[in-house]
Amino acid sequence: MKILNYTLISLLAAALISCKKDEKISSTGKDSLAVKKDSVIVPEIYKEYYGIYTGDFAGKEMMKDEMEGEEYEGEVWKKISLKVNRITKDSVYGQSIVSGNQRPFRGVFNEASKSFVLDEPGSDKTDGRFEVQLSGDSLTGKWSAFNKKAVKSPTKTLKLKKKDFIYNPNFMLDEDSGMVDWSNPKDFVEKYTDDNGKTESYTTSKNRVASEAIFKLNASKQKLTEKDLKNLRKLDLEIIKNSVFARHGYSFKKETYRNFFEHTDWYIPVSNNVDKDLTPMEKENVVLLNRFIQFAEDKYDSFGR
Repeated sequence: MKILNYTLISLLAAALISCKKDEKISSTGKDSLAVKKDSVIVPEIYKEYYGIYTGDFAGKEMMKDEMEGEEYEGEVWKKISLKVNRITKDSVYGQSIVSGNQRPFRGVFNEASKSFVLDEPGSDKTDGRFEVQLSGDSLTGKWSAFNKKAVKSPTKTLKLKKKDFIYNPNFMLDEDSGMVDWSNPKDFVEKYTDDNGKTESYTTSKNRVASEAIFKLNASKQKLTEKDLKNLRKLDLEIIKNSVFARHGYSFKKETYRNFFEHTDWYIPVSNNVDKDLTPMEKENVVLLNRFIQFAEDKYDSFGR
C-alpha cells in the first residue's frame, strides 16, 4: 500500500513538472517571437554615401569696425564636418561637428533628387536643419537654425567634400601660414614725440605673434624637453600643443586655433574629444607644454588687415 502511494505521488509530481515545463516553453516561445519581432534588423542602403563630408560653413553676421566704431554685415567662415553613419529606407543617422560642438542628427534621403534633410535634436540653441544636395562626392546646400533669435547667423551655406580622416603625425602648419593671432587684440598705450619735443600718448591695438618654432617643433613625433620650450612665446606653445589635437581631428571651440588649422588642407574636425586617441608620447608632451604655457609671455605687434 505504501509503495502504491509513493508511486501515485511520484506520477503526480512528474505531471506537475511536465506542465511547468510546457508552460515555460510556451511562455519562452512567445517572448522569443516578440524579441525577434521587435529586433528586426532594418537593412542599410546607399553605404557608398557613408563617410565624412567637410568644408565651408559660411554665414553673415553683424561685425564691428574697431577703427571706425561702426557695425557692418560681414561673412564669417568656419569649417564643418557632417558624418553620415547609417542610411535606411526611412532614416539617415549621423553627426555634425563645428566649432567644438558635436551634435547628432537624423533625417531622410530622397533617392530621386539625391538630397538629404537632416535635423539636429533641437535641445541646443545652435541646433538646426541641414538641407543638402549630393553630387558625386560633394554636398552643397544650407543650414537653418530652429531658434533664429538665439544665433548670430540663422542661415548658413555649406560646400562640403567627402574626405577620409587620417591621423598623420607628420602633419604641420604650412610655412606660408600667418603667425598672427587675429582673434585677441590687446590695447597698448604708447608715446610719440614730435620734432618740437612735444610728447603725446595714444592707444594702439596689437596682436599676438608666434615665432617660426611653430613650423619646426612637432609634439607628435619628438619627445620635447624643457630646453626645447624654455625660450618660446606663449602662442608658440599653444600652437605646438594644439597641433597634436588637430592631427587627431579635434574640433576647436576657440577661434584662435580654428584660424590656424582650418586653413590647412589636412585638418578635418571629427570629434570634440580626442584625448583617448593621443599616443603616450603626445600625452607626455602636452603635460610639459601645459606647464610652460602657465608662465610664458606673449609678444605683441601692430598689423593691418
